[in-house]
Amino acid sequence: MNRLMLLLLLLLLWLPSAVAAQGELEEEEWTDFDDPFAEVGAVVTVVDPIEPFNRAMFWVNDRLYFYLLKPAARGYRVVPAPTRESVDHFFANLSAPVRLVNSLLQGKFAAAGNETRRFLFNSTLGVLGFFDPASRRGWPTAEEDFGQTLGHWGVGSGFYLVLPLFGPSNVRDGIGRVGDSFLDPVPYAVNGLGESIAIKVYDRVNWLSLDDDSYEKMKEQALDTYLFIRDAYSQRREALIRK
Repeated sequence: MNRLMLLLLLLLLWLPSAVAAQGELEEEEWTDFDDPFAEVGAVVTVVDPIEPFNRAMFWVNDRLYFYLLKPAARGYRVVPAPTRESVDHFFANLSAPVRLVNSLLQGKFAAAGNETRRFLFNSTLGVLGFFDPASRRGWPTAEEDFGQTLGHWGVGSGFYLVLPLFGPSNVRDGIGRVGDSFLDPVPYAVNGLGESIAIKVYDRVNWLSLDDDSYEKMKEQALDTYLFIRDAYSQRREALIRK
């Protein structure tokens, strides 16, 4: 029961994913309105039968972003950028089990091997992952998760869903995030729910402190922010599955 509560709370505290998955796009993707997924060559139809609910949750997430998380992240910028970047590398290295296992589940053995050598290299020469020498050697991070694994094996996305304090998702990806949480080493390494949540919140605030206000810039350009994020998220997720 405690484990289930932990999973639910971690999901609800993943707000910056509501911005980065509002937000899984980088700044250049926010400003590219000429279909950043055109190379896939397929139009993704988004099923959104509960749009009024989703728009309400989108508004909640938007307010929490502007009034809570982003101010905290901006205040945290008093910490030197190289230090914050090292912290970001550390947490990215910790998430290697998610990428590794899902690469294996999809039969992407080259990507799994790459994630293994990245983790070993960065955990040793990279000083527990605070530095990223693997990327300098041309070993990029695989972008894999359980939602993609389900999609790889033919599971449909289901309807679009915006969760409070969580952000854009769909039925498949929501289930996928719960599955990935079992591969997260943080809950196994700390002594309680509160510590685990605090670490996750710190990770997200640190990540946002490195972001160049990409969400704000996107909002200035999009005619309907909700529709832009919904369509961009859905297209990007399908593009990742097809890779």
